[in-house]
Amino acid sequence: MVLCLIAIGLASACSTSKKISALAPEPTPAAPIVYESVPSFISLPVSIKLKDIEKQTNRLMQGLIYEDKDIKDDDLEMKIWKQGPIALANENGKIKTTLPLKMLVRYRVGTDKLGIDLYNVQEFNLNGTITLVSDVALTNWKLHTSTTLKSLDWKDSPTTTVMGKQMPITYIANPAIKLFRKSIEKSIDEAIAKSMDFKPNVLEALQKVATPFQMSEAYQSWLRLVPVELYSTQAKLEQNTISLQMGMKCMIETLVGAVPQNKFDASSIVLKPVTKMPDRITAHIAAVSTYEDASRVIAANFKGQEFTSGSRKVTVNDVRLWHKDGKMIIALDLSGSVNGKIYLAGFPQYNVQTQEIYFDQLDYVLETKSAILKTANWLAGGVILRKFQENCRYSIKPNMDEARANIATYLNHYSPMPGVFVDGKVSGLEFQKIQLTNRAIIAFVKGEGNLSVTVDGLK
Repeated sequence: MVLCLIAIGLASACSTSKKISALAPEPTPAAPIVYESVPSFISLPVSIKLKDIEKQTNRLMQGLIYEDKDIKDDDLEMKIWKQGPIALANENGKIKTTLPLKMLVRYRVGTDKLGIDLYNVQEFNLNGTITLVSDVALTNWKLHTSTTLKSLDWKDSPTTTVMGKQMPITYIANPAIKLFRKSIEKSIDEAIAKSMDFKPNVLEALQKVATPFQMSEAYQSWLRLVPVELYSTQAKLEQNTISLQMGMKCMIETLVGAVPQNKFDASSIVLKPVTKMPDRITAHIAAVSTYEDASRVIAANFKGQEFTSGSRKVTVNDVRLWHKDGKMIIALDLSGSVNGKIYLAGFPQYNVQTQEIYFDQLDYVLETKSAILKTANWLAGGVILRKFQENCRYSIKPNMDEARANIATYLNHYSPMPGVFVDGKVSGLEFQKIQLTNRAIIAFVKGEGNLSVTVDGLK
């Protein structure tokens, strides 16, 4: 009888659940991370419609557009007024400018020999339309034109006042044009150059493009472009648009955490001339998985499973993950032969074939191992630990798909400001590395593709 009672007591003792108590490793605060890519080249085609140049030129050239008050230097004094809107058109790859104008010309004929002023000043009123043609080039951020007067069509015959009456003087007015045509050509070139300083437009566009773009509000992930250098081919006039291929060498960064700063420094940008522009980019994309999401997925892996060692067994009821000193801490809430929490530590790795994150060198943290050896040393064996490790993995394919979708939004005619559009495509994603933050596991993948920022029109 006594032996039976002893046997029952021993059996009861063996089946009693043990309470394990281990200190939880404190998480390591990790600042938001930055992952800098290799330099990328982004196409930056700039297209300027002739109509836009026309509007700007008309806005700048109003009323009196030229005046020469010094009659002594060349016997010529002149005022030119714009009579109507300037019209621009493409003529065999050159800009044709049609300028309705009115001129008041005072021409001095005579001599001042022997100190006697024998000058006679004739005054001409000219009303007509001048046609000029301009070669187009790009010089120091400005659209530069070299303009030549092509023709002058008089609306009315040029006249002069003789004894109070208007008399036609066409026969002497046309040769006189040669005296001031250079002034007219210069004034047109200066007006176009002033209206076509597109540096402020391009820099404003880059400022907007370089503003960090939030890819995911939930994960606080950001995409940032940091311009380094700008390149440009020569400007070309095609149909009714002046176009030039610009390119931007930049760093494409993925950040996680608080809103990052715009790192674009407009004052340091230099425009370099090139003959050809690369259009391929290398982009790094973050597949962000919060610890809450990862914990939920891994907990689902353990659902309905019992882990046994002989007659002993445990069930994992809950899983929590956090970061400490470059390792992942995995807290397993157990019930069964052992009740309480145990803590595992390992390095996150990525399986390219399965698109899964798993944990290498998974082991009990020191405090946990010490507690296990005191209360349930059968858990310390390799069998149970390997079974835990098999379940401590999860797929980041949904996160990768979301990252693709988020960056696709940025590359699908995204317009950070009127007249500026971002378009492109990234494919061929290749895993690069894993980094840990205080909030998430980030798997970085590299993608090849193309991206262009189109500046269309002037404001």
